[in-house]
Amino acid sequence: MSAPIRLAKASQVVEGSPAVVGKDVLELLSTAMYVDPLTIYREYVQNAADAIDQARAGGHDAGRIAIVLDAAARTASIRDDGAGIPASDFRRVLTSVGASAKRGTEARGFRGVGRLSGLAYARSLSFQSRAAGEARVSTMTWNCQALRTALRDTADTRDLAAIIDAITTTTITDEAGDPYFEVRLEGVARQGDDRVMSPGAVADYLSEIAPVPLDTSFSHGAAIAERLGGTVALGDLTITINGGEPVMRPFRDELPVDGGRPLRLREIAFVEVPSIDGGIAAVGWIAHHDYEGAIHPSTHVRGLRVRAGDVQVGEAGVLADVFPESRFDAWTVGEVHVLDARIVPNGRRDDFERNVHLANLKNHLAPLGRDVANRCRTSSRDRKRLRDLELEQAAAREGLAVLAQGGLNAAGRDRMALGVELSLMRAEKLLGEPDLVDGSNSGDRGEVARLRSELEQLAGADAPAASPLDRLSPDRREFYEEMFSLIYDCSANRSAAKSLVDRIMAKVA
Repeated sequence: MSAPIRLAKASQVVEGSPAVVGKDVLELLSTAMYVDPLTIYREYVQNAADAIDQARAGGHDAGRIAIVLDAAARTASIRDDGAGIPASDFRRVLTSVGASAKRGTEARGFRGVGRLSGLAYARSLSFQSRAAGEARVSTMTWNCQALRTALRDTADTRDLAAIIDAITTTTITDEAGDPYFEVRLEGVARQGDDRVMSPGAVADYLSEIAPVPLDTSFSHGAAIAERLGGTVALGDLTITINGGEPVMRPFRDELPVDGGRPLRLREIAFVEVPSIDGGIAAVGWIAHHDYEGAIHPSTHVRGLRVRAGDVQVGEAGVLADVFPESRFDAWTVGEVHVLDARIVPNGRRDDFERNVHLANLKNHLAPLGRDVANRCRTSSRDRKRLRDLELEQAAAREGLAVLAQGGLNAAGRDRMALGVELSLMRAEKLLGEPDLVDGSNSGDRGEVARLRSELEQLAGADAPAASPLDRLSPDRREFYEEMFSLIYDCSANRSAAKSLVDRIMAKVA
């Protein structure tokens, strides 16, 4: 007889079989959890990184992950030179669902479900490994098509363990060599733009997500490594895709922007967040730039990113609520490395579990968010001031060009000179406000002074500037001067009006 199950109220005891884990759990832990196909690379690289750490702890030289994509054959493989899994544990480890031996350790993954991420995106999924010190290769293959058929079949009442036994096969062969672990997906389904099989898209994704080094061309990289290296185990994995150059983090001194000015990272500021009990909860850095607006996604650096175990959690926006306005997260470049093990990534690894330790992290990052927001607002105001200054200088130059043209009557010259004077006064007022973006207005002040001197020469003279109209009779000259004054008074575009007057003067003079 099966053991009795006691209900919440102790007044009744009901006989029956204990609950089993249903087959639908596999769908929840694969298709439903990993909705972006590229996340399978994050999960398998994360597991590889843990295996590499284990190998290094045992004194082995490890740290390489080779990804091979074949779009024609629809296959993808991820192979690492980590510790591998002993043959005696191989099937037990790879068929355990939600039961990872990593929980409570410093490993990045601990829920025991990441290896299932590929089930939803391939016809078959296989794992192969050789452990250090063994001369045996273990292989397990999951029939993903058979799994999906079983999940769709409402008449199939088998539990999780029975389904896994039915769709998996395990073999062990004698073969000596170095330790490794390899994941292989065959019959990879085409999803949307097929990024999952694109070497470029996978490289871009892993450059943001994976624990790979900062590019050596990033001039601030050495300072970041030196400042954080004592507290953060910064990733140094060598990840290659189809034998290409190793993947590097996307930060550079100057990043090209599709259809716009390059983004220049000029200055690095560091941050340290204390934990509730006096330790260090997180460390990080911010790269300051010109804050000209939201950073274009093509740079792959937009947002204050957050990493645990040097693997990125989620994407841009995870820490958006530390800013006074969430939109300023998109203006930010930086990373926060979580050190407090009580700040835990959620199951999908797209955010964190809500608890007091996460709230503490965000509270301490709020001043950083306010500083960035102030920089954004100040930059926006300063850019508007500079644009207004340029417009006033341009208006003054146009008016001076009209005065130098010598085609206006006395009243017209006075009105034009007054307009130039007003433009210069507004320019001088803008220059009088401190803290322009470039930190120096000496060049603009010199230009305004030059324009004022030119105005004094043109408007202060007793006689008008020399003009082609000088050759006309007084009556005709007066007629044209009156007409030209009307053209300028009635035209909404002074440049177009001057061009018209120039053409008329060329014909009549």
